[in-house]
Amino acid sequence: MSTQVSFKRAATVVAVLAALAASIHFVHASQAPHANGAAAVAAAAPKAVPDSITFDANAPQWSSLKVSALASGALPVAEPVNGRITYDENRTARVSSPIAGRVTALRAEPGDSVHRGAVLATLDAPDLATAQADWRKAQADEGRKRMAYERAQALYGGEVLARKDYESAQADLAQASAETRRAAQRLSNLNAGPRDDGSFGLRAPIDGVVAERQLNPGQEVRPDLPNPLFVVTDLRHLWLVVDVPERGAGAIAAGQDVALETDAYPGVQFPAKVERVGQTLDPVTHRIQVRCAVDNADLRLKPEMFARVSFLARDGAHKAVQLPNSSLFVEGRYEYVYVEVHPGTFQKRRVGIALRGHDTSYADAGLTGGERVVTEGAFLLNAEVAAHAQ
Repeated sequence: MSTQVSFKRAATVVAVLAALAASIHFVHASQAPHANGAAAVAAAAPKAVPDSITFDANAPQWSSLKVSALASGALPVAEPVNGRITYDENRTARVSSPIAGRVTALRAEPGDSVHRGAVLATLDAPDLATAQADWRKAQADEGRKRMAYERAQALYGGEVLARKDYESAQADLAQASAETRRAAQRLSNLNAGPRDDGSFGLRAPIDGVVAERQLNPGQEVRPDLPNPLFVVTDLRHLWLVVDVPERGAGAIAAGQDVALETDAYPGVQFPAKVERVGQTLDPVTHRIQVRCAVDNADLRLKPEMFARVSFLARDGAHKAVQLPNSSLFVEGRYEYVYVEVHPGTFQKRRVGIALRGHDTSYADAGLTGGERVVTEGAFLLNAEVAAHAQ
């Protein structure tokens, strides 16, 4: 009886173990296809490029980013310095009145284009009336003495007049002629005509534009006024005056190319060329004055504008990409920017900075001209890339 009970217990245990083995095999068989499919999907998924990120066209991150194409140019020899745009004094005339008088009419306003000899203002000048009267008087006196000389010459030829009287008439005519020439020269110096009304026309000595006027109707003027009454200049040609620190003076020479920027046109560079380099330093500031010629054919630049000036390398062989400092960020010992390698895809790239300025820097390694770089929002973009990497 005990033997039958033991046999039944053994059969039961074997059945349970067989069922358990069957269930384990089923579970393993059912999970195997899913594991193989996950492995296939993982193998088919593209690998993420390190230090890069891609945004959709409507991603909210675009509102914090500004991307610009950067140009390549000659590397400056030193960091930018401040300069001032002035009149080209070789093409500028400061007009004052050579005679005292009162303004009766104004013929030109600031901004008017004038030609050489054009009347800028009309003055009532008593001294001019006196000069005109002196010229008329000298002419009359010369005419009278010329007739006296001709009579004396005829009488002396007929041996009726003494030689002494003939020579006296000759000397009187010479003196009268000299006085006439003096009076005429006085009128010529005043650029005045022979009219006897005392009206004097203040004229432009050169072609150009009336840049300044310090004259009002009825104003009394005289030759010793401290300021000119008119400034006439050619605004198509300007000067750029720069005070260069002593440490940078050795790298500047006449004929060197210059790039300047103004607050009126941010991001726009205007070309110029060094004309003169001073021979002495200011004893107080220890700076040397450099004068540059600026071609202003489009009249965008104005005198007295301030400019940031970069003196470019004379050979022009060393090229660099100018970029704003807001596009740079530092990690460890190196500096980086984000470059848009494809539309919406940005990649971190290490750059070499050859020259650093207050607002902009010049990279001579890591970038080429024409590449699109994140100029605003680089720090936020770097934080976004770091978060995705985790």
